Amino acid sequence: MSAYVVSLADIQAAAARIGPHIHRTPVMTSRILDGLAGRALLHKAELLQKTGSFKARGALNAVLSLSEDEAARGVVTHSSGNHGQALAWAARARGVPAAIVMPTNAPAAKRAAVAGYGARVVGCAPTARAREETARQVAEDTGAVFIHPSNDPRVIAGQGTIGLELLEQAGGLDAVIVPVGGGGMISGIAVVMRAAGVRTFAAEPAGADDTAQAKVTGARVTDFVPDTIADGLRTPLSPNPWPIVRDLVEDVIVVDDDAIRAAMRLVWSRMKLVIEPSSAVGVAAALTEGFRARPGMARVGVVLCGGNVDLDALPWGGDRIS
Repeated sequence: MSAYVVSLADIQAAAARIGPHIHRTPVMTSRILDGLAGRALLHKAELLQKTGSFKARGALNAVLSLSEDEAARGVVTHSSGNHGQALAWAARARGVPAAIVMPTNAPAAKRAAVAGYGARVVGCAPTARAREETARQVAEDTGAVFIHPSNDPRVIAGQGTIGLELLEQAGGLDAVIVPVGGGGMISGIAVVMRAAGVRTFAAEPAGADDTAQAKVTGARVTDFVPDTIADGLRTPLSPNPWPIVRDLVEDVIVVDDDAIRAAMRLVWSRMKLVIEPSSAVGVAAALTEGFRARPGMARVGVVLCGGNVDLDALPWGGDRIS
């Protein structure tokens, strides 16, 4: 039995469950980025996943894992965007209703995408408490099953399938860098990487560095106000991922918004991949002086977690991308 909420066997089962329905996203390389990083970087392009982010994996695994009785009642979650889109898509794929609680400050493009997948959008105040309370009320009123964006073990197992694919596609790896917000993705990937003997590093924006603080103090941070352009990583680390991150993630690399902007622009211009700011956090981490100086890592995987960019709020304003 695993010491954590998910095991390697759970992730392997998730891969078999969702495999026929998702994209096997490519691993991309760039000589220019390799030169800047001082090593080979292998970029797992989850921006090309269904719904535009890695979230499709966990949401679909959770929905397909429901019993017939549970599925008939529908699903509900709270999300600023990517998990909401993913759950709406997964629910439509199984033919069950979905309600997505979204804060009023969520990007309009993400709200429209959720509605486009056929889900009911329920607005709430832009606070963690309001999101949780509204989702709880919807679940009580409708009987819908709550699917947490990062704390649900079925979601964590689904996100961990990224690690299985990356190892198969990239061959030998020395380490991976994974952006961290709620922790569902990095915890699933870390379980896979531990079994393969590969080091796992988290990448986090300075304006939402609760995971970095938790690694130092040994206690999860539950009360902070995020301030970063990486909107997908503003969520605090969830309880179930925390023990995995604590034990299996070697270090958290913190980068500021300027570095995130620079990395995002670099990937757009050189790799022609339209990543969102949260994806750029992993690239920015790989390019830091501190990470460049770490020995023994010739081949490093970097997860490009999504590409749902709010085109009306590009972080470089009116600048031309070239």
